[in-house]
Amino acid sequence: MSARSLPTKLICCACSAATLWAQTPQPAAAQGSIEPVRPIAPVVVRPYLAPKVPPIRLNDSGRLQSLVRANMLYLTLQDAIALVLENDIDLEIARYGPILAQWNLERAEAGGALPGVPGGASQSGTVASGQGVAGSQAAAGLSLAAPTGRGNGTNASISQVGTIAQATDPIVQQTSTFSHTTSPQFNTVQSGQQALVSATHVYTSSFQQGYDLGGSATLSLSEHYLKENAPTDFLNPSVAPSLSLSIRQNFLQGFGFAVNRQTIEVNKINLGVSDLNFRAQVENAVANVVTMYYALVSDYEDLRAKRAAEEAAQQFLGETRQKEQLGELAQLDVTLAESQLAASQADVIASLNTFEQQQWQLKNLFSRRGVLDPALATLEIVPLDRIVIPEKDDLAPLPDLIKEALANRPDIQIDQANLKSAEISTVATVNGLLPTLQVTATLSNSGLAGTRASDRVDPYFGGGFGTGLGEIFRRNFPTERISPVFVAQIYDRQAEADYGIDQLQLRQQQLLAHKTQAQVQVDVQNYVIALRQARARYQSASQNRVLQEKLYEGERQKFDLGTSTPYNVVVQQRDLEAARANEISAESNYINARIALDQALGRTLAANNVSINEAREGRVSRPSALPAALPPRP
Repeated sequence: MSARSLPTKLICCACSAATLWAQTPQPAAAQGSIEPVRPIAPVVVRPYLAPKVPPIRLNDSGRLQSLVRANMLYLTLQDAIALVLENDIDLEIARYGPILAQWNLERAEAGGALPGVPGGASQSGTVASGQGVAGSQAAAGLSLAAPTGRGNGTNASISQVGTIAQATDPIVQQTSTFSHTTSPQFNTVQSGQQALVSATHVYTSSFQQGYDLGGSATLSLSEHYLKENAPTDFLNPSVAPSLSLSIRQNFLQGFGFAVNRQTIEVNKINLGVSDLNFRAQVENAVANVVTMYYALVSDYEDLRAKRAAEEAAQQFLGETRQKEQLGELAQLDVTLAESQLAASQADVIASLNTFEQQQWQLKNLFSRRGVLDPALATLEIVPLDRIVIPEKDDLAPLPDLIKEALANRPDIQIDQANLKSAEISTVATVNGLLPTLQVTATLSNSGLAGTRASDRVDPYFGGGFGTGLGEIFRRNFPTERISPVFVAQIYDRQAEADYGIDQLQLRQQQLLAHKTQAQVQVDVQNYVIALRQARARYQSASQNRVLQEKLYEGERQKFDLGTSTPYNVVVQQRDLEAARANEISAESNYINARIALDQALGRTLAANNVSINEAREGRVSRPSALPAALPPRP
């Protein structure tokens, strides 16, 4: 293997290895996970293999079927919450948020836009300074036009400066160019030929690394091989290797860790914000299903009460007809009892419709296919839990509740995180007001070797690529260069406007954060008052229902003894139905006030035993357990 073909063969071996690993089966994603799985491969190949992203999950968990008995879905509150955490499609969409934020952070850690370099075509036919006829002309400062259209470009980098962060991922580049050119010569004094025929091989390898202080370093190794038909060359063929180290550093605009890492820091904050957003969505989903479940419980209890009233009206109608046959009552009294039965039956139908509508809304939360799933559409839900009103609420003092809300609520934490992110972002706009001072320092060493054209040529230059490398490391032909560049904008109105806009938007966010915190205090106070009012109304409704039951029972006894009329019984029955409905409504209002207060305090997940990690995975560990005695169909 020749020395000058080594870089190309190494690159070819690396490409072959990458192709082999790309064709190797990669590990699949973990069962049920939506996290992308990175490929398993050597470190030199791994960055060029795509991660495996699992497909979307459209199947529901097996919990739903485990709760079905004889086409009845028996449901506790905890099972309802678990079904939503496992199957709600909105939560499934939200689960991708933190994953996307993690990948955005990884992208930010790679730095800013990668600097571009010219393609291989720009190196076609290029030679090192002083090498051959063209190289000697370039070294003398001449630029002779040639009909071959050879490019004069070097391997210069095009980069972005200013407040754009440096690319921190290392860049390794290898470029090889092979050319054979024939050029007519306008002057044969130097070349000795009317047509200069040359063959060139150019190999260039570079390693570039940016750093967070605001600069980058580039190490380049190149080799220019030339063989031409010029008798004037003292080395032919010749090889001219060079090794250079270039460091570019910003000192005003774009200088400092705070400026160059602000995108990374902002994405770290966004990663935390994505977790808070997911938690907020989980809290909303849990609060929603708890509200809907207890609404179904209320409808269930209301339906039972309406059917009990219907049975009582049916029984009273039978007794009234018996008394009418015995001549104790008139036909008008029977008509009054029939009217009450018809009203009770209408109430049952209305309550049943409300109960069924509430079932449909819950079913849409329990499955990713919703009611489009025929197995779910035909199920009837039987809620197993009931609304339980505690004897007292045991609320902490209002200042402590407000402090708890400010500490626990995700929307408050999101506002604070966004405010911190805005403050970090203003660092870049402040830095953008500065002028640009960029200093590039380059240290390079060159070599020259080849086949001597005559014995008069110094034997020191005889040899090949190895000889040229020796000259490089002995620093026989060093070059040192420093290049400061200073750029100042006159007026600088664009940077001033950017800074002013950022500062004004920051002030807006500060005011909004203050407003949100003030609103939290109002919300907590209002929900505490609402809870107390709901408790007072429930107590009043419960006492009224007890009194109405006693009045109704007393009126029935008087009717059985013949001292009351059907009209009085019907009136008491209607009052009792209204009292039962008011009590059920008061129970529902109380539990809704409790749910709203928990949400205002950031207690929703803790109050309902919800693990945010289980919500993130979409798998609830606690199993479903139905009681031995199941209630009858409502």
